Amino acid sequence: LHTPMYFLLSNLSLVDICFSSTTIPKMLANIQTQSRVITYVLCITQMYFSIHFAVVDELILSAMAYDRYVAICHPLHYTVIMNPCLCGLLVLVSWIISILLSLLHSLMVLELSFCSDSEIPHFFCELKEVVQLACSDTFPNDIVMYFAAGLLGAGPLAGILYSYSKIVSSICAISSAQGKYKAFSTCASHLSVVSLFYGTSLGVYLGSAGTHSSQSSAVTSVMYTVVTPMLNPLIYTLRK
Repeated sequence: LHTPMYFLLSNLSLVDICFSSTTIPKMLANIQTQSRVITYVLCITQMYFSIHFAVVDELILSAMAYDRYVAICHPLHYTVIMNPCLCGLLVLVSWIISILLSLLHSLMVLELSFCSDSEIPHFFCELKEVVQLACSDTFPNDIVMYFAAGLLGAGPLAGILYSYSKIVSSICAISSAQGKYKAFSTCASHLSVVSLFYGTSLGVYLGSAGTHSSQSSAVTSVMYTVVTPMLNPLIYTLRK
């Protein structure tokens, strides 16, 4: 349990719990009370933490991909490269980046003007939906939002794809079928989680950019805010 993979996995589990806790309690309260009212301060707070934990989630997934790359492609140097100092640094950098980005988005939203009795066509205060409700100019918010989504989506995803390209090459070089299966099984769970999270989260910002469909955005958001965090423990348990 003190290996780098389990250290990163424990941090991922913590982030998943916090990520779901920013949206699910309020959603359940709305269902129970049949009231869908949320205050401005609470909405901004919910938006801040949802951005924060989503960014931490994807950065830790990237760190886990690097861990698998080192474990399979450089097994003899694994304990030297993935030392506790590097693992702690990867997690720390992930949290710092997410704090700064979520703070930037929140401060920019606070500068916007909103009409009275605004209605968010979503089950939580998601950044894109909140910005679209503003009565003032949202061009700077849109630029920062899509630039950040592209940078933090394409950057870590490119790192993950590069890691897995090297992993596939190493697995193909293994002569025995049992060795190939064992190497692939160590990555299958992580690859499943990455596919679920990136596929749905990027779909919210990029897939619906042209259609502006609030219903499709809400359905997709349920996947990466509720379903994926719930499936992560099950997926990583089944790898055994």
